Amino acid sequence: MRPPGVAAGFKEEFISMFPKENASEGLETLLAGMPGWGSEFSHTFANHAPMVLVALDRIGGAPSQLRRFFNHYRDAKQLLPFAQPLKRLDSKNWKTAVGMREREPDLRHFFAGELARIGMHDALQLYLPDLADGIAASAFHALMRTAYGVLRADETDVAIALAYWAATYLPLPEAQGTSPITRDPAEVLALTAAIEPLHGLKLHDLLWQNIRDASNVPDFSPVVDWLDIGPDTMEKMAATALSIFAATQHFAALHIITGLHWIRLLKPHCDEATLHRMLRVFWQGIAALMGELGFPAMPDAAVVDRWRHIQVPDWPAMHAIAAQSYDEHDISLAFSASEEMKVYGDPLYRVVVARRLGLIGDYTK
Repeated sequence: MRPPGVAAGFKEEFISMFPKENASEGLETLLAGMPGWGSEFSHTFANHAPMVLVALDRIGGAPSQLRRFFNHYRDAKQLLPFAQPLKRLDSKNWKTAVGMREREPDLRHFFAGELARIGMHDALQLYLPDLADGIAASAFHALMRTAYGVLRADETDVAIALAYWAATYLPLPEAQGTSPITRDPAEVLALTAAIEPLHGLKLHDLLWQNIRDASNVPDFSPVVDWLDIGPDTMEKMAATALSIFAATQHFAALHIITGLHWIRLLKPHCDEATLHRMLRVFWQGIAALMGELGFPAMPDAAVVDRWRHIQVPDWPAMHAIAAQSYDEHDISLAFSASEEMKVYGDPLYRVVVARRLGLIGDYTK
């Protein structure tokens, strides 16, 4: 009987099947056309292509793989052309368009001007405080687009992302400044799961709609103030996210791992107060997804530690496999998890990606 680990037939030399090409040239050619596509397609699903192409490049995807992925994604999702501006916005009235998807073209024009005027870092410092409370915009996909723009240090991408963030801004119950009750992000999720009116809420296909509906439950309002934010909060959130995803492999839990990577990319471009607000509201949004997640219990620490020791392929091999996937979340997770492991050193990141990619079986049974 094979021990929990590498799936039967896995070959370490898998990566050698794909000859090296100049991936950056293929990436830049494709990204040049991304502003012409809508940030969302049918029913407000987020267009992942501009970000996942970057992730695919970062995990070693060849130009042919990038082109293959985008052509498939464009046709399968039936991407829409980006709309035309309606009315000019400026520094005095741009907030009147916040939360209005139809004004995204106007917001894009405004933020493009701001990025040209003051540059990426100063624009983020100026506007992230206004956008932080709406970090759940498009179920964190506007955050994703902003983070990938920062990763590439591309002002055009960041302007597009800030416009998308503003247009899809999702307000959640505001913090009231009441005393926090825990420093443990996992405890916040456990306490949220005990809110009885959250059970039985109708679930939608879109995560942002489930966040919205849960946040409208009156008993959910205090959640935002429960967590005591400190210097180690992001690390604790990352550990909680990893344990939940390891236990569930749930689509929503995947977004906790990747979302924290995206916040970490923005961290150098915002002050401490803004970072704390983003973390607080991000975790509030995650708590609002407890129903989507099925109200999971945190796995026992000893069990999680056992999972860490499961034998799995190394990152280059798994990246090569992920690069063959048509699933945008396979690629996004493979990149973000490997980046987070560089920071936190937890081998469980490799284990959860191996399971996501089908390289190992269900180790939770």
